[in-house]
Amino acid sequence: MGVWLERNIVEPGKLPLLLALTAFVVTFVITRVITRLIRAGKGPFGNVSAGGVHLHHVVPGVVLTVIGGFCAVAGGQHGFGSALAAVVFGIGAGLVLDEFALILHLADVYWTEAGRKSVEAVVLTTALVGLLLLGFAPFGVNDLSEDDLQDRGSAISVIAGNFLLALIALAKGKVRIAIFGVVLPFVALFGAIRLARPGSPWAKRLYRRRPRARARAQLRAYHHDRRWSGPSRRLQDWIGGTPDADQPHVLERHAP
Repeated sequence: MGVWLERNIVEPGKLPLLLALTAFVVTFVITRVITRLIRAGKGPFGNVSAGGVHLHHVVPGVVLTVIGGFCAVAGGQHGFGSALAAVVFGIGAGLVLDEFALILHLADVYWTEAGRKSVEAVVLTTALVGLLLLGFAPFGVNDLSEDDLQDRGSAISVIAGNFLLALIALAKGKVRIAIFGVVLPFVALFGAIRLARPGSPWAKRLYRRRPRARARAQLRAYHHDRRWSGPSRRLQDWIGGTPDADQPHVLERHAP
């Protein structure tokens, strides 16, 4: 394990990325544990206020992200300063993305159905950074040989082609596939060749006069959502907590 860590993480300069990811995940887990304890009325934790204003933990998160980001840029990829900046950035990013839904909706939706977007953002971020740590490069350029990499035309073609596939998948309403497709080329291809989801820009424009294609897209989306929505919701509930059933915009009951 030590040899692998040295060869694949330390030598390529990926240690700050590993530290940032670890701090990000640990911060998210600790934050969710604390907020769930406060929600249940257990433990010594409580909301933090200043001047009668409740401070969401996204506020210190933004501050730490800015500090860590600028320090990381100034400190390079090696040394204690770089490692410390990476940890600070990871902590800040964990606090910010834990309230991603609040930023998106500009409303306190932490314990509502809309608040699930925060969990999705954290899971996607963790997965993508994990792929980068394992050596997957954006647009699949890591799949090229040394000779191919020396040929700029080949590299540019791969990047442009995979970027186009990711854009097509995004236009078809397959957001997660498009995001992962930036790193994993075959994922983008899979999303690009399949039917678009109903309501996506692709379906609205190209299926408008194709009722059979619209019907097939709706049927496929129905079966897909029916198959995967249940397990996905249970996983999100396990990670982030079950949303309130009858309160679309509840008052926040958690602390930074």
